[in-house]
Amino acid sequence: MASVLRSVRRFGPRLLRAASGPAMQRPEGGGGWLGALRFDNLALRSLPVDPSEESGPRAVPGACFARVRPSPLQNPRLVAMSLPALALLGLEAPAADPEAAEAEAALFFSGNRVPAGAEPAAHCYCGHQFGSFAGQLGDGAAMYLGEVLGPRGERWEIQLKGAGITPFSRQADGRKVLRSSIREFLCSEAMFHLGIPTTRAGTCVTSDSRVLRDVFYDGNPKNERCTVVLRIASTFIRFGSFEIFKPPDEYTGRKGPSMNRNDIRIQMLDYVISTFYPEIQEAYSDNTVQRNAAFFKEITKRTARLVAEWQCVGFCHGVLNTDNMSIVGLTIDYGPFGFMDRYDPEHVCNGSDNTGRYAYNKQPEICKWNLGKLAEALVPELPLEISQLILEEEYDAEFEKHYLQKMRKKLGLIQLELEEDSKLVSELLETMHLTAGDFTNIFYLLSSFSVDIDPSKFEDFLEELTSQCASVEELKVVFKPQMDPRQLSMMLMLAQSNPQLLALIGTKANINKELERIEQFSKLQQLTADDLLSRNKRHWKEWLEKYRVRLQKEIESVGNADAWNTKRVKVMNSNNPKYILRNYIAQNAIEAAENGDFSEVRNVLKLLEHPFQEAEGFQEVKEDAEEEGATATAAACSQETRSKQSYCSKPPLWASELCVT
Repeated sequence: MASVLRSVRRFGPRLLRAASGPAMQRPEGGGGWLGALRFDNLALRSLPVDPSEESGPRAVPGACFARVRPSPLQNPRLVAMSLPALALLGLEAPAADPEAAEAEAALFFSGNRVPAGAEPAAHCYCGHQFGSFAGQLGDGAAMYLGEVLGPRGERWEIQLKGAGITPFSRQADGRKVLRSSIREFLCSEAMFHLGIPTTRAGTCVTSDSRVLRDVFYDGNPKNERCTVVLRIASTFIRFGSFEIFKPPDEYTGRKGPSMNRNDIRIQMLDYVISTFYPEIQEAYSDNTVQRNAAFFKEITKRTARLVAEWQCVGFCHGVLNTDNMSIVGLTIDYGPFGFMDRYDPEHVCNGSDNTGRYAYNKQPEICKWNLGKLAEALVPELPLEISQLILEEEYDAEFEKHYLQKMRKKLGLIQLELEEDSKLVSELLETMHLTAGDFTNIFYLLSSFSVDIDPSKFEDFLEELTSQCASVEELKVVFKPQMDPRQLSMMLMLAQSNPQLLALIGTKANINKELERIEQFSKLQQLTADDLLSRNKRHWKEWLEKYRVRLQKEIESVGNADAWNTKRVKVMNSNNPKYILRNYIAQNAIEAAENGDFSEVRNVLKLLEHPFQEAEGFQEVKEDAEEEGATATAAACSQETRSKQSYCSKPPLWASELCVT
């Protein structure tokens, strides 16, 4: 143990010198809009930077960063900017000449020009991807530009995602395309305005440069526009950043590029804790093991609260690898994410997640598993017996506490905290599942339910509630069998003859799901719309009666029922969003942008900045089935006439065919 104990004072002088550093630099052309940016690149002064200037893909041992240069794009132009996000950097709305500011943003935030004071670099990290250690990964498409000091002295790392090749690009080209960039840009801001810890997005810039992308991995690539997103966060360091020291993995044989470099691990811990957890650094300055334990405890609790927030808005990340987990507890790396529409605890938003590893209901346990891998990566600076005990004692308790607190607010249970509340929430979700209810809209509607609602109004409420449940036609799309009958027959034969092989190739769960789909699809052939409505109303009446009884207990505990109800509705309306970034909304914006119209991206951004408020003056989303260039809709959808759809509607039938990979 004595060998593990080190005094942080040994590294204090180095960090103080790094913090003071060279004089802060301003961009060239200080009279421009971006002249307000003040760079102070602490990370590059505190952590080792690879001395090589070779830009191509390669191993990067003994370093946390490698210097890079963005690759220019043809004719960059602004798709959209988030003024609230840019305000973090001290950039105010360009009142004098907005067109010039847009052109300046397109030039600098495409990577075509680098602001003075910026020091482009790519971060080295490893990761467990879908449960297996993948070795060196790193920023294959993202580039650290530097750290900008905000108006109140806070520090913000800014990145360009999609700016070209880095040493970590592997076989890829370091580019991102319009559809994925719009999704990341919009969702980053949507999550912030929902009150969920997240990285931010300042701008989205597209171009006339193009790359080939095989969207569905089906041998049908298409040319897509290169696009760059300006990402903003206190740091983009992640769990996988500490996995660069990993010895050869017992299953994959891969190892981290900085194996046996515990000195760098110590540097990283010193930097992360002193910069992003200064209260912990101050409290445990004379004992690094206690300090590191306090840090691990805090990131464990932050991660538990974060995933609880996800579950409460129906958000699915899609790729919860260890390299996509923030070391400060932010939602990071928006790829094949999705907000649940119809409530399904086993919902999988990533079309590439064939085993359902990152399904909605598995997110809490996966995040805990990822924390376990972070714990392993901190050894010997934090002994595993200490971190494992912290994880077992803190994670589940913090998740359950935060989840139930949030769910109470969503249900307007603001006065009492009863043990029965957990069961009420579970029964609500089970009712949603049985009736295929829309997760967001049903929660939003519940604020208009009252204990003393008269019978006629109750029937109207029930009608509105059940209108948010899937129709027979929608359910037929959901449960339509997906396997070729011959393939299923072969798999069933294999299950009988060689179950071990079936388990090895991981298709047993898929077969069970397919058999369930076949059974449900068969039942739906006999089900009428009236039968479905009657069944759904029965389920909801049963749950609403339990909800009414629970609300009555709230009323009995207060002196003024009217004041309580006013507060209840206010709390519910500030915790149950009316607007989320549904896939069909994002898809409409993407299709318009691919045809040169960025107005819908900007409209949706404005809408998502106020997710809990009734939108006024917003046009309905217009959809045109004749438009070419749809990137994520199945061919069958393009033949269906898409009617006008409001931003808060449950998704239209064609949206069930959207696939994000």
